Amino acid sequence: MFVKYLFVFSALFFLFFDCGIAAQESSEALKNPYEGREDLVAEGAGLFNQYCSHCHGPNAVQGERPRDLRRLKIRYGDRAIETFWTTVNGGRMDKGMPVWKDAISDDVKWRIYTFLQSIQGQR
Repeated sequence: MFVKYLFVFSALFFLFFDCGIAAQESSEALKNPYEGREDLVAEGAGLFNQYCSHCHGPNAVQGERPRDLRRLKIRYGDRAIETFWTTVNGGRMDKGMPVWKDAISDDVKWRIYTFLQSIQGQR
């Protein structure tokens, strides 16, 4: 009897857990808590330059189109936030993008994204 309840509990736990992860990673669920915060753009730029500029160029000015993060909105439209979050957290080792999930806090990632949002379409 205990094994039966353990199995049911485990199944429900994994079902709930999987749904939670999917919902958090969908573009509808992801929202930049700092969206529209002009006062954080300069700080986000500094963090970008600290963590990202060695590949994506100072202030995201990069000559190579695939690495030009001023084109996120053009390339990904409404999925830009999801693409950013997934790529930063999971990396793209085949493209040289490291995994930043545990290397920098979510707060820092959102501040960087706030900066990136401010420069979309500047190229």
